[in-house]
Amino acid sequence: MGIEVINLFQPFDMFQCEVDECPMGNHKNTFFELMYIRKGTGTLFSNQHAFEYQAENLFLLMPQEAHYTIVKNTTNFLFIRFNGIYLEAQRTNNAHSNLGDWAKRLEYIYHNNNHFPGCILRNEEDKPIVKALINALTLEYPRQQSLRNEVVQQLVNTLITIVARNVSLAFPEKNTAGSDASGDIINYIHQNIYYPEKLRAEKLASQFNISLNYISEYVKKITGESIQRYVTNYKLKLVETRLQYSDMRMSEIVDELGFTDESHLNRTFKKYTGINPTEFRKLHKAS
Repeated sequence: MGIEVINLFQPFDMFQCEVDECPMGNHKNTFFELMYIRKGTGTLFSNQHAFEYQAENLFLLMPQEAHYTIVKNTTNFLFIRFNGIYLEAQRTNNAHSNLGDWAKRLEYIYHNNNHFPGCILRNEEDKPIVKALINALTLEYPRQQSLRNEVVQQLVNTLITIVARNVSLAFPEKNTAGSDASGDIINYIHQNIYYPEKLRAEKLASQFNISLNYISEYVKKITGESIQRYVTNYKLKLVETRLQYSDMRMSEIVDELGFTDESHLNRTFKKYTGINPTEFRKLHKAS
């Protein structure tokens, strides 16, 4: 029997259930899902890895990640589901606001999630905050009161921001003297992919205390590619994510990721994938 694929036909959804067995079999989502354990114990199986769960654990399940659970003691699950359309709606172009930063951080999570499997909450001090947010969501979501949607959105965005913060704890930006900088450099490039001024050779050299004459050679030794080629390839992975999981226009992708114009994006993308962005979207767009 094949793995069931679950789709989300709206930007956001949330539901909870209390069960003695897995609410669904082995499956893949085409969206992001936060799974919070309100009570109970059991095992989460995700991409052939097993993680014991208990109350107050929070798991981030990525698109196309096969997973299921085995319930040991009666478990109350809360599932928060959202897709690329929801994420894009949270972005802001206001220079005085940081509300869009966590959406970019989540994208960083998407491309690095294999580095931190299991419960996402690494900071113990965040656990009571997350529990309070979950309790507020379960009270507010069923209501039909004025501004209910706005309250739910703010609660969910705060929860996702805490997820992003916990992930960032595992990836310090500044390398400590004498340690192996290879992983830190790659993570730094990923985190700053939207800020080309931070990815210049001289900035990388200064950030990681490596000679400017050696930094390009060092990055090529790590990645097998020049700095410019690695940055371009990573940007194109982000383009693929947008084409598959959002409804962003080509002009918006061009502006956000720093391509000269749509022609530049089309030319670069086709060289990388063999097809243009429009064709890629038709072939791979999540339902």
